[in-house]
Amino acid sequence: MIAYTTVGTNDMERAGKFYDALFGEMGAGRVMENERLIAWATGPGESMFATIKPLDEKPATVGNGVMISIGAENPATVDKLYAKAIELGGTDEGAPGVRAEMFYIGYFRDLDGNKLNFFCMNDA
Repeated sequence: MIAYTTVGTNDMERAGKFYDALFGEMGAGRVMENERLIAWATGPGESMFATIKPLDEKPATVGNGVMISIGAENPATVDKLYAKAIELGGTDEGAPGVRAEMFYIGYFRDLDGNKLNFFCMNDA
């Protein structure tokens, strides 16, 4: 359903390195890039995730209540990707675990403070 998602950054080079390493773990790579934007996807026609410098040229800020959930195959993959995000300098917002009995989620913030999570259904 979602075609693409963007998060703001004030340091495109730093954000690019963070997401190159993080999304590389999922087999995703850069599919679009210019001076204002870098987008990643796992293949042609797949949903994209992008970092972007705001068009209004004001500083990028974190949206209160905004969070992006990125699908993972299973809890082990959630654990692996969450750990990679933290290793790359992301900050913990809730270690991987079962939530609401039906979800397995690990929450983190990227280097710009944007809140994301890796998510799968809990099979237990």
